[in-house]
Amino acid sequence: MKLSRFGKRFSAHTGTVQLMEDLGDALTGNGDVLMLGGGNPAHIPEVQSFFRERLQRIVESPREFAHMAGNYDPPRGDPRFLAALAGLFRERFGWNVSPSNIVLTAGSQAGFFLILNMLAGECEDGTRRRILLPLAPEYIGYSDLGLTDPMFSTRRPAIETFPDRTFKYHVDFDALAPDDDTAAICVSRPTNPTGNVLTDIEMEKLERLAQSMEVPLIVDNAYGMPFPNILFTPATLRWNENIILCMSLSKIGLPGARTGIVIASEEITAAIATMNGKLSLAMGSFGPAIALDLIQSGEILSLSENVIRPYYRRKAERAMALCHERLAGLDYHIHKAEGAIFLWLWFRDLPITNDELYERLKRRGVLVLSGSHFFPGLDEDWRHRYECIRVSIAMDDSVVERGIGIIAEEVRHAYGAG
Repeated sequence: MKLSRFGKRFSAHTGTVQLMEDLGDALTGNGDVLMLGGGNPAHIPEVQSFFRERLQRIVESPREFAHMAGNYDPPRGDPRFLAALAGLFRERFGWNVSPSNIVLTAGSQAGFFLILNMLAGECEDGTRRRILLPLAPEYIGYSDLGLTDPMFSTRRPAIETFPDRTFKYHVDFDALAPDDDTAAICVSRPTNPTGNVLTDIEMEKLERLAQSMEVPLIVDNAYGMPFPNILFTPATLRWNENIILCMSLSKIGLPGARTGIVIASEEITAAIATMNGKLSLAMGSFGPAIALDLIQSGEILSLSENVIRPYYRRKAERAMALCHERLAGLDYHIHKAEGAIFLWLWFRDLPITNDELYERLKRRGVLVLSGSHFFPGLDEDWRHRYECIRVSIAMDDSVVERGIGIIAEEVRHAYGAG
């Protein structure tokens, strides 16, 4: 079969595809797989209980069920849900935002596909524009989204290490000088894969830089405030019409709903809504229907603050302690757990690549993610990118504990230390 450039590009096997295939195999298979590689949120009982009760109320209401299952929503998304979101953001943050500033997408990944290709790539005048990633490692999913190459211009971070064997990435503003072809600046906060939370000062500098260049600042807020609010360090969330803020219902416990949320200028959201209509006709109704009560009542704020965030903070602290215990004596560092649902482990001067470590762990029934996939657009052969792995902490404590134990054994073996 002869494929088009599009067909070849988007049917090629990549790190993102590997991640989702391994996730699916682990969650649907019968084998004893320790799934520490996926981005699936935890099944938090209090959260799932709310969604089950809400779904039951919808099923028992012929009108609500017909709306959710039997009608198309507009390409922008359920108007009731958009109005509730706008009200929440006005009340919680004082933003001058209306439903016209919000559009839903078929999950964050689909939303980023639209946003990145809308702004970057080949232009009508024949020029090409790129997205500036001011700090890598960054989200693995960005790598596969561009219709053309190169899609990204990426910078290495500055690394700050601490005596307790933790470290933190910072934007290296001295090396950030943007290229003339920059179409937008993009960051995730908290960052997947590292759990890094860019400081308020870093965000303010990036915002000023974007404004000076007259390009948008895209902020991937999938793990941030006000929901799911998986933040373990103080941070301020800002928005204005030069910021494209991307959120999701996935990490509050609804990844199957595939509901992405974009807050931006009316020009941007109108363009995305038009693309939704052309590509998908309508947005899915399930996610907005399930979460509507949470948004309208504001209960999503207390659920995130009092249930979701403490749940993951406890798991992060426990996993950090386990890593320090099991990896003692090795040359390792752990990125400060400032948010999200992962630990990012750095094994300095690891004698094997992280891809080889991934394969060794997979043979022992432990799935992690090799850090080499998390540097989209970084062309230089930087050794650090081959020394890190991402470990999910969302699974049951027993799974995380067993998985960390096996990781430690394989790393010791790689170093020749046991």
